[in-house]
Amino acid sequence: MAEAERIINTPDTPGDGAQEAPEPARDQRTGRGRRIAVLFAVAAFAYALDLISKTLVVAKLEGHAPIKLVGDLLELHAIRNPGAAFGFGAAFTVIFTLIAAAVIVVIMRLARKLYSFPWAVALGLLLGGALGNLTDRIFRTPGVFEGQVVDFIAPKGFAIFNLADSAIVCGGILIVLLSFRGLDPDGTVHKD
Repeated sequence: MAEAERIINTPDTPGDGAQEAPEPARDQRTGRGRRIAVLFAVAAFAYALDLISKTLVVAKLEGHAPIKLVGDLLELHAIRNPGAAFGFGAAFTVIFTLIAAAVIVVIMRLARKLYSFPWAVALGLLLGGALGNLTDRIFRTPGVFEGQVVDFIAPKGFAIFNLADSAIVCGGILIVLLSFRGLDPDGTVHKD
């Protein structure tokens, strides 16, 4: 969170932020606009895939025997998860709802500083995944802010998860890789 706060508090133009930056050139603003469009397109795609898959799972798979996709290695098995990833913290559903909402707010604030295509993809994946699971928390039983997330991808010997979880993990991995490379959302590269 400290890294996100540092980035949020930097000027809105690409660069090191060491001095007052002039008004960004037209092509810089357009570049940022394209990156923001990429962020929202990736988020919308991840969210739509998650929403469609969960709708199909609830309609066709819930209450039925698991479907084997790859022998015993991978199956579709519908469950409702009141907790966080891997079923931890079932008693803290409201807290997970608030965390997901906070992640969405942070991503929206970071979007103002976005000049990096890889960051746009990473933040889009996080945003789409967070929205997917937040939708479950708000609209599914047992009630608002306590809803159970629909999970259905069941690899052998691993926790059951959904496409929103996958988007969040992929976005998180991409952010870690970008951070190791020293690439900031504003397009600057630093060597710390």
